[in-house]
Amino acid sequence: MPATTRTTQPDNLETLYPVGEKQPERVRTRSGRALKDLTLDNLLADDVTAADFGITAEGLRLQASVAEQAGRPNLAQNLRRGAEMVDMPDEVILEIYEQLRPGRTHSAAELQATAERVRREYGAEQTARLIEEAAAVYERRGIFERRI
Repeated sequence: MPATTRTTQPDNLETLYPVGEKQPERVRTRSGRALKDLTLDNLLADDVTAADFGITAEGLRLQASVAEQAGRPNLAQNLRRGAEMVDMPDEVILEIYEQLRPGRTHSAAELQATAERVRREYGAEQTARLIEEAAAVYERRGIFERRI
């Protein structure tokens, strides 16, 4: 995919975004529901539940592709990490969040162990790289030593 900037967007971006309006058939929830099924009437009739509103990894990867084409690589990277985390248990995500808060982890080794675990157990390579990057930055800045 060619690199773009915010000022030079590819011609096909207008046919992709917003995906829910331009290509609603590509949008599915984690429970397999089509976007058109997610209405207030269906919710009030108990035809859909809160669980039907969860996004899929595929949907996040599609949004990442759109973000990249729009010249927003950082947003694309965040969306790809989000796609990796869709199937992680909430407890694991909260553990990662807590560990990444400065002063909550006492060594780079703790963060590196978490990175290896999410890589091994969930195949979350980009998320693992982010955790490893945080470990290196925290160590370089002395955050582990300053905050106990």
